[in-house]
Amino acid sequence: MDIYDITIIGAGPVGMFAAFYAGMRQAKTKIIDSLPQLGGQLATLYPEKYIYDIPGYPAIKANELVGNLEKQLTTFNHTFHLEEEVLSITREEDVIEIITNKGIHYSKAVILALGNGSFQPRKLAIEGADEFENNGLDYYVNDLMKYAGKKVAIAGGGDSAIDWALMLEPIASEVYLIHRRSEFRGHEHSVAQLKNSSVHLLTPYLIEDLAGETTQLTDLRLKKVKSDETIDLSIDSLIVNYGFTSNLGQIASWGLESSRQAIMVNSDMSTSIPGIYAAGDICSYEGKVKLIATGFGEAPTAVNNALHYINPRERAQPGHSTSLYDKRLRPER
Repeated sequence: MDIYDITIIGAGPVGMFAAFYAGMRQAKTKIIDSLPQLGGQLATLYPEKYIYDIPGYPAIKANELVGNLEKQLTTFNHTFHLEEEVLSITREEDVIEIITNKGIHYSKAVILALGNGSFQPRKLAIEGADEFENNGLDYYVNDLMKYAGKKVAIAGGGDSAIDWALMLEPIASEVYLIHRRSEFRGHEHSVAQLKNSSVHLLTPYLIEDLAGETTQLTDLRLKKVKSDETIDLSIDSLIVNYGFTSNLGQIASWGLESSRQAIMVNSDMSTSIPGIYAAGDICSYEGKVKLIATGFGEAPTAVNNALHYINPRERAQPGHSTSLYDKRLRPER
């Protein structure tokens, strides 16, 4: 049985920073997340949006922040389990058992960094659409270059759909943005950029049917809203961005004290179950302010106290980062 010191559930910005800090404390660390990529909500929903509440950055794009956190993480050889959903967490004597949809994990302590809960895409409600998933139909964009030189259609009218359209414009041969309303719901600046771009805007249209060769998507049929007019569109890829549903999933059955869709924690980020800690938007306490910057502060608190819980001889106050960081790992000036 392979037992880790700390298992972090949630690979958003707070979970990523917690994992980095756990590495600084030389903890054997594992990260589990239900999404196929690091970065959580920022990477999935708002990659091109600027964030203004990160210390030291007057403004930074979400995907740049995630990239920096990922680079920081590569300092340590942590274990990642992506596209894996946690179903239950149970304390078994001195070990915490974590059961997922893919297996069982064991850890001395757990840090929950789940943000607002697990994200699942709102899927295309068309018969047979599931046959084309990952064969021309995508709900996530993990690699922009996958679409290089291709005809790409994007379905959606919010910020994320507009972001993907603008990001793919210089990469794909053609980009189509399909929206069921005449106006888009994104930020004014993004919408202005969109209207001045080469992206083909197809509004107000809905996707009525999909077609392809075997299981590879090749064609769309679009139907104009409140009309019998249709358009047939040949494409290489379709990205559906109808948003994501967020919920706390199985957490309610884990026995943790919670309130208003959040887990209650003490000042040391400990939950009502010994050995389980929480940081970021998933946790709540009196005076809590939900900001990424707040979560970044809670992460080291959770890590240090989790390690003190595992081994009471470990100090909860470990000293400055310069004393923790191995000289071999320090970046060159």
